[in-house]
Amino acid sequence: MAPAPERTPGPPRENGAKRSVHGALVKVLLHRRSERGMSLEPYASRCVRRGEVHELVTTDHRETAPGTRIDRVGFLGFVELSCAGVLDRGDDVWIGGVHVGAVLGFDACHHPNHYNILIDAGRLLTGGDLKLCPELSVSFTQAV
Repeated sequence: MAPAPERTPGPPRENGAKRSVHGALVKVLLHRRSERGMSLEPYASRCVRRGEVHELVTTDHRETAPGTRIDRVGFLGFVELSCAGVLDRGDDVWIGGVHVGAVLGFDACHHPNHYNILIDAGRLLTGGDLKLCPELSVSFTQAV
């Protein structure tokens, strides 16, 4: 019998590689709010399906504790997903080939209609700030 492979010390790894989730912008939003009152879901990831439409929202908040109130937000728009996958906190968000930020978490105030995907962009960006237009590519890629 062959000896068991040596284990690397440290916490166990939970996440392996995953596919990128991509889609296209279907509606651009131009507004900001400073008292929005979104609430972070307690989940670090969400499974999404092909064809679903979700809202992209930027924030300068950094706290990720479940239930954290997210007030300062900028609205980018809605994305239709062209493949199923898993979105994780920390995934990089790209629109039209431009890095916008990283997934902070999810707000489900409109679920099951759609999730608000909260993006840590370091500041409040809107679709107008980024000169977004319908059909731009949107990608969520695993952080390295």
